[in-house]
Amino acid sequence: MNKIIKKEMLATNVLKMVVEAPEIAKMRKAGQFIILRIDDEGERIPLTIADADAKAGTITLIAQVVGKTTAHLSRLSEGDSILDIAGPLGKPTHIEKFGTVVCIGGGIGIAPMHPIAQALKAAGNRVISILGARNKALLIMEEELRKASDEVVIVTDDGTYGKKGFVTDALKELVDKGLTINLVVAIGPPIMMKMVSKLTLQFKLKTLVSLNTIMIDGTGMCGGCRVTIGGKPKFVCVDGPEFDGHEVDFDEMMRRLNMYRDSEKAAFARYSEKHDCKLG
Repeated sequence: MNKIIKKEMLATNVLKMVVEAPEIAKMRKAGQFIILRIDDEGERIPLTIADADAKAGTITLIAQVVGKTTAHLSRLSEGDSILDIAGPLGKPTHIEKFGTVVCIGGGIGIAPMHPIAQALKAAGNRVISILGARNKALLIMEEELRKASDEVVIVTDDGTYGKKGFVTDALKELVDKGLTINLVVAIGPPIMMKMVSKLTLQFKLKTLVSLNTIMIDGTGMCGGCRVTIGGKPKFVCVDGPEFDGHEVDFDEMMRRLNMYRDSEKAAFARYSEKHDCKLG
């Protein structure tokens, strides 16, 4: 059993939980994730470790409430417990001193970007973080990323905060200024990662992306996270979750993601109706 120490909503339908998991807190590395099961009847879902405190024995999990299990998770309170948390899982991010690294987080992707930015900065890199959201209300973890970065650029689709535009606009501005960029890391909606990778390919910038959003059971057994990387099939949960952005077949990935939308919405609707859920 893993006790919930702290719970808060960071934005509309974006849940943050600090949970007791001492062994995972000691062992986790940037880029890794956990699998949790709320109770005996619950499904297993993967969530990226957004932060950890080895001394306190806690990990921080951030989830977007879009399905039955994340809705159930959002109804738990501080002091409640989660039945199972397994991890850390997945291959850690390769961390070394690259030079100048641009970390791009879009929407909920800012959460898994946080520990990567932390680790890159600790390794002596200059970290420039570009954070994107549809509007100011949906921007998360700005304070945490400012601590983990040498510079932060914020963009919103509607211009309610930071610069108006997309993360690709902000990245191109850096390139146009003549900045030497040694690595780009992008995490967010697949279309965002696709466009970032398309742009960086033009400038021959090494690009790493995380495909964590397509994972289901996190063990490689279900086959739901199969993607094509460099023309070869890979499983995100065991071969990743991070890959060379220039080798990812994003169109295939997005088609596979859409395969689950109707089932996800139906399960969420049944749960919401049963529990009179008011998640917005």
